[in-house]
Amino acid sequence: MKKHIHILIISALVLITALSSLAQTQQLTLEAIWGRMQYMPRGIQAMTPMNDDRSFCMLDNDSIKVFEYETGKMTRIMFSLAMMPEVVTEGFTIEDFALSPDETRILLTTGSEQIYRHSFRSEFYVFDLKANRATRLSAKGKQQLATFSPDGQQVAFVRDNNIFITDLRTGTERAVTTDGERNRIINGATDWVYEEEFSFPQAFYWSPDSRSIAYYRFDESGVKEFFFPKYGALYPEEVRYKYPKAGEANSVVSIHVFHLESGKTVTMDTGGETDIYIPRVQWSSLPGQLAIQRLNRLQNHLEILLADASAGTSQVIYEERNKYYIDITDDLTFLGDQKHFLISSEKSGYNHFYLVDFSTGQERALTSGTWDVAELLGVDEKNGLVYYLSTETSPLDRMLYSIDLKGRKRTLISNRQGTHAVEFSAGYSYYVNTWSDANTPTVVTMNDRRGKELRVLRTNARLEKAAQDMGWTPIEFFSFGSPEITLPDGKPVELNGFLVKPWNFDPAKKYPVVMLVYGGPGSQMVRNAYSYRNAWQQYLASKGYVVACVDNRGTGARGEEFKKMTYLQLGKYETIDQIEAAKYLAGLPWVDGSRIGIWGWSYGGFMSTLAITKGADHFKAAIAVAPVSNWRYYDNIYTERFMRTPQENPEGYDSNSPIFHVDKLKGNYLLIHGTADDNVHYQNSIDLVSALVAANRPFDLMFYPNSNHGIYTGKNTTLHLYEKMTTFILEKL
Repeated sequence: MKKHIHILIISALVLITALSSLAQTQQLTLEAIWGRMQYMPRGIQAMTPMNDDRSFCMLDNDSIKVFEYETGKMTRIMFSLAMMPEVVTEGFTIEDFALSPDETRILLTTGSEQIYRHSFRSEFYVFDLKANRATRLSAKGKQQLATFSPDGQQVAFVRDNNIFITDLRTGTERAVTTDGERNRIINGATDWVYEEEFSFPQAFYWSPDSRSIAYYRFDESGVKEFFFPKYGALYPEEVRYKYPKAGEANSVVSIHVFHLESGKTVTMDTGGETDIYIPRVQWSSLPGQLAIQRLNRLQNHLEILLADASAGTSQVIYEERNKYYIDITDDLTFLGDQKHFLISSEKSGYNHFYLVDFSTGQERALTSGTWDVAELLGVDEKNGLVYYLSTETSPLDRMLYSIDLKGRKRTLISNRQGTHAVEFSAGYSYYVNTWSDANTPTVVTMNDRRGKELRVLRTNARLEKAAQDMGWTPIEFFSFGSPEITLPDGKPVELNGFLVKPWNFDPAKKYPVVMLVYGGPGSQMVRNAYSYRNAWQQYLASKGYVVACVDNRGTGARGEEFKKMTYLQLGKYETIDQIEAAKYLAGLPWVDGSRIGIWGWSYGGFMSTLAITKGADHFKAAIAVAPVSNWRYYDNIYTERFMRTPQENPEGYDSNSPIFHVDKLKGNYLLIHGTADDNVHYQNSIDLVSALVAANRPFDLMFYPNSNHGIYTGKNTTLHLYEKMTTFILEKL
């Protein structure tokens, strides 16, 4: 739930189909949009920076090629499948790769099977560039998370919930742990809820000297199981896994360090309380010292422990409390001076960087202002610079900045308004910039550290031309306020939105409106960035609909009070804001206020269902895809971060649960869910249906067999889904 649902869909669609050439016809069709993916903007393949800071390599048709950042010239082919004929069989393909730190070996990934959102099992091969020889990492079953040691001589991995090490010099395989067991003990990988909500699958870390491995151990024996059937065989397969719902028991997590030379394992002291979270672990800049982030169950008290890897003893070197909750990031960076670390925090009311002396506890703000740092991109210690993306120019933008480590000189590097995604070279001399704005699909360029554009790597000019030829209408941004929309201190605040007007728009006419909503904590749909959904929005516009979206209170990029004011009562203020948005749109002279609909996915499905029930007088139709119907059903890390436990806050859970408002439904309602959704369980829709039936309210229902939260499993599933929603909109709105 932490990620926007559109990220999950993009990943799935890229796996399902390659982007075909734009059709010659000027007709916009659902089959072209969702069947052939003709209007999906293209990016470029992932680039792996190389140590020399001048080169990168990338996978291209089962070959790994090396290029120069400066010129784009290919300098050599580092690897191809023809170099390992002894292991290549029919259908063998390279899915991913990683270089050893000294770039003399390549770890090749093939035969991957997805587990959850971020995790896979795969076959791994190691190719030795000096010996020109490939070896299989392990022949004892597929592995997870294979990772080179810093010296490049060993690879650690997880198999069957245990950690193993293969010594590349001898070919021997060594077990680090032996007690791993499905649905009971996990070593070196995360359980479902950590993977989903703390966003990391790998839970082991090589020490910088390659002599130790720190790892998580999850004891999930006390966590309750969830199960669902997968259909297709005579007797459906039953999928069971541990899923801790709100208020329920979590895995007991402990941190250990395995020392390779002695074979001994030392347990780190993380305190006597076990009902906590350990959302991040990393090696500090001090030799043999492990940094462990400890978070209480309510997620409003963060401590960083510095633990001695040999003795297991620990001390607190940083502490932060928050009246709401603390977001966990990957920003914590230990500097090479062995005295300071960089961390981000919302303690000022906005997200900013702080430089902390962990021996004295003194800290200094590097950035400040009424805007949020959006992402840390890296710390260039050689030149004393921190690179990051921020919302300083606008909450709708993501612009590249640098600031020196003294916090004195801040430089805007991006030269185009919009949304930038940046990947630096190893020494920060170059970066690949992926840019778009609301009406311009992705443009990828190569830039030097000062922002100078060296060359264009990718445009989507054909997509732009097709849009122009068909007369797509531009996305327009707007903002509005009302007496109902204030911050916790009562100060009025305006909400940001966008809209797409119908093709051949006539201001003298009245048009129906389709609203899009997500609305979850810290999310943002109203962005100056190109959306893959734009083509479908244009399709609706071609049929005479206004498409609109408003980011309600609780969403991100506008400071802590705006984001966290939905604390303890998810759905309350967000629904008020969507109703106020419908009122605002209905007041526009060219909108038919009696024909406003709303749709959303995941948290957005929760919101669209509340809108059509609590806001029944303002919405004629709603579509909910994979909605949460009661936060009691969702996982505890996400839910309790914003709601505390059901035992502490029962009214907050129930007062805005759609299940308790179905009797208010007046309009047309379509409910959609995948039956194999491991994230927002199908249970949410089953119980919502029970409530709708008990209230004798008519509705439409569509389920997708064996589909997870992204609803893309099976032939034509995505196309069918959008055809279903489009037909509903055309008929009911």
